[in-house]
Amino acid sequence: MTTAVSSLISRNPADPTDVLVSIPAPGAFAAVDAVERARVAQPGWLNGGAAARSASLGAVAAAVEAAADELAALAVREVGKPLTEARAEVARSAAIWRYYAQAPYEPTGQVHEPATGQGLLLSRRRPYGVAGLITPWNFPFAIPSWKAAPALAAGNAVVLKPAPEATACARRLAEIVQQALPAGVFTVLPGGATEGNALVSDADVVSFTGSSAVGQAVARAATARGVPVQAEMGGLNAAIVLPDADIGQAATHIAASIAGFAGQKCTATSRVIAVGAAHAPLREALTDALRSLPVGDPADPATVCGPLISEHARGQVADAWHGLRALAGGTVPDGPGWYASPTLVEQVSPGHRLLREEVFGPVAALLPADDLAHAVRITNSVPYGLVTSVHTTDLDAALGGLDRIDTGMIRINAPSTGVDFHLPFGGAKASSHGPREQGRAALEFYTSSRTYTLSPAKAM
Repeated sequence: MTTAVSSLISRNPADPTDVLVSIPAPGAFAAVDAVERARVAQPGWLNGGAAARSASLGAVAAAVEAAADELAALAVREVGKPLTEARAEVARSAAIWRYYAQAPYEPTGQVHEPATGQGLLLSRRRPYGVAGLITPWNFPFAIPSWKAAPALAAGNAVVLKPAPEATACARRLAEIVQQALPAGVFTVLPGGATEGNALVSDADVVSFTGSSAVGQAVARAATARGVPVQAEMGGLNAAIVLPDADIGQAATHIAASIAGFAGQKCTATSRVIAVGAAHAPLREALTDALRSLPVGDPADPATVCGPLISEHARGQVADAWHGLRALAGGTVPDGPGWYASPTLVEQVSPGHRLLREEVFGPVAALLPADDLAHAVRITNSVPYGLVTSVHTTDLDAALGGLDRIDTGMIRINAPSTGVDFHLPFGGAKASSHGPREQGRAALEFYTSSRTYTLSPAKAM
């Protein structure tokens, strides 16, 4: 899982002297205890009925909205999310809880005619029991919400293990959720690898978002137990720009997708593929757009690119662009906080780590392509397959390339970032393992299908 730790420390990445959380790691036994308490509470939560679950999730949505300013400020302080994005994330989190508040009333199965004789055949979806959720720090409210809300709506209890860097956000979310739910139904388990391993070893269904290496370990461990598992594991996302595109609009979208929240999103753009004659004007427009993006204090509503989550993360980003030709950025500002300038590089060799690994920072490579077919080959050449954005005014070209792109999501004339929570979310190849999450797909993931045969006691 993540690195084993003896204590949990969460710092403000804009001011590392500001410590939000410093507590001992609870250990594996705490994970086992949380799952057992959840397992005891779960039948009552399910048997309380659809109306009770719906009302509880609706109450969570209202409480998140009521605490919106406080939650946004906490996300700014703990994970360095720019204030404008933090406010949007909290609003989306409330909308997610409200969306799934209606899910308990959804049909849970179907009635079928028997092949022969009298009686009924029923298919019905039922919750697994305890959902173990492992979430990253970069969306400290939205990702726990889009995992927990459908799991709870379906009648599961939830144990959430957040990333150590988002411990304060997770604990505050737990306080809000627990006010609306019965005791034991929703628990936050702080911790690192030890607690994560224990949760995967004990939960009845597992959902993970994080790095590819850790996600693969989670998937192997859960699969070995025969436990349903989904893992979202990042991306190396491309933006394809065709010659007919609105170059100014494309540059604006791509710059925001490279540098927004310092590129710390699995849907961030890290490769920009300019097709044919688009290369020269896009090179100039994107360079200017990145240079003009506001970088600085995440508490400033104008800021687009705030700090990276840690000093180590900043070092990884700087190492990734080292020695490359930078059109914009390529510098680490002096002063407190873990900042890196939005960076665009060119003349990157195919084997370079920027074109093979998810760096998770505000840096992207500009790559030329001869035509759309060449651009698709470049897009598909990496181990990941989460999202691709395509910028063009030619619908035929867009449609012609869509089915050849090996990513789970394709966005036309839109940034690669951005998620519609009522639709399935997930990727291909090393980006995802298991079923999709969000929307109705999430309700299916957190439930198993059962088939019932009802025959009359006496032949009629």
